Amino acid sequence: MLKQGDAAADFLLKDGYGKNVSLSEFKGKKVVLFFYPRDNTPGCTKEACSFRDVYDLILAEGAVVLGISADNEASHQKFRERYGLPFYLLSDIEHKVSEAYGTWGEKKIYGNTYIGMIRSTFIIDEQGMIMKVFPKVKPENHGGEVLNVLREGMVIGG
Repeated sequence: MLKQGDAAADFLLKDGYGKNVSLSEFKGKKVVLFFYPRDNTPGCTKEACSFRDVYDLILAEGAVVLGISADNEASHQKFRERYGLPFYLLSDIEHKVSEAYGTWGEKKIYGNTYIGMIRSTFIIDEQGMIMKVFPKVKPENHGGEVLNVLREGMVIGG
């Protein structure tokens, strides 16, 4: 998994409406990049809605929010519309971006092991460097947790 102080891996992925979105287009802004397992599941819905609920406050801190999962574009579009999610949800169907960030890997649930998306969040600074990593996210109020870090002006080594 990429860590604090690493350069964020650039990418080009499609959103729920077929628009290409790259990390580099947000250079000069902080980026909250959250990787989540699946659209319309209980934990992922809680996490996405927690970002929605503080989205304007995150924008006020000079940051944007991007969500990435392996779901397809149509799934993202329905998820955004159903819950009024104002940020991009990006499709990483081939797992290339999640593999680059180290968020695609072995998981255990109910005693079973499988390969899937590891719920993680990265805060990337204006120059494209990772300033904070949340390696194992609890979905409830994660948006508020990220907002607090942005407000504290978390810096590398801080």
